[in-house]
Amino acid sequence: MTKRISSSTPIAVPSPAPEPVAASSPVDVNEVDASILLSELRNLRTKKDLSDLFKRNSSDPRKVLETIRYEEELEKLQIELVKLQRWVQAKGKRIAILFEGRDAAGKGGTIRRFTEHLNPRAMRVVALPKPTEEEKGQWYFQRYAKQLPNRGEIVFFDRSWYNRAVVEPVNNFCTEGQYDIFMQQVPEFEHMLYEDGLIIIKFWFSISKEEQLNRFKSRKANPLKQWKLSPVDMQAQEKWTTYTKFKEQMFSKTHTSFSPWIIVKANNKQKARLESIRYVLSIIPYEGKDKSGVSLYPNPNIITRFHRNATTVD
Repeated sequence: MTKRISSSTPIAVPSPAPEPVAASSPVDVNEVDASILLSELRNLRTKKDLSDLFKRNSSDPRKVLETIRYEEELEKLQIELVKLQRWVQAKGKRIAILFEGRDAAGKGGTIRRFTEHLNPRAMRVVALPKPTEEEKGQWYFQRYAKQLPNRGEIVFFDRSWYNRAVVEPVNNFCTEGQYDIFMQQVPEFEHMLYEDGLIIIKFWFSISKEEQLNRFKSRKANPLKQWKLSPVDMQAQEKWTTYTKFKEQMFSKTHTSFSPWIIVKANNKQKARLESIRYVLSIIPYEGKDKSGVSLYPNPNIITRFHRNATTVD
């Protein structure tokens, strides 16, 4: 059967030997306009061949080429992530990377690009469900403390203890008193982790209200993504202003020199993925970094540290 590149299949860079398309890095629905055969890509020899192919398939050359460049850049950055993980293992370091942001901001997709080629024995993805009755009676940070990285391990939090800073108060999942205690304790909690040698990286994925709505519509129309929609998601647009209020309070009270917030402008998923990986690589002094075959300087138009006068998308 002939393999075809579609809106749900990644475009592999043309190579002499045929290779299967990697199913783990899907291209977004709006990133490729028309399908192209892998065999057609492999047989290209000149720019004219490429141009003629686009015309025959009514494809958008710019978008297809952007996707090919994105995949090439992503692979180079993922090679650096493997080097970083080896350094973490060799040095016994502990890294916790927190992914926060509004619903449909692209957190899960970015985590998949981070972890795609890492050794699963030395990394974990943590996405905790709502607390059990037993956990509700515990210290709030207890269930998260259990998930912190061990020596030589990287842990990716798909949402973290910061649920109590934004999601819970917006949706009345916690009391005002619980919220106040959390906001008082979280800088102290993170300072203790910092003093103990844990490296914490806190990302906030920032998207516009219009882009969030577009992504909700895409999820609703795609049977493979409908599981991502929840009652909380469906109310996100109506409660946009309330989310903004609690998000800004969170930044103002929990952005510290030892645990800063890193804002990722995520309206463009591909750029958000590349630049967030690049940021992590840029701040960790792993071995072999000087021999990198890719730029490790994040784009300041995509990645910024929070400051009170910063302009964010959401």
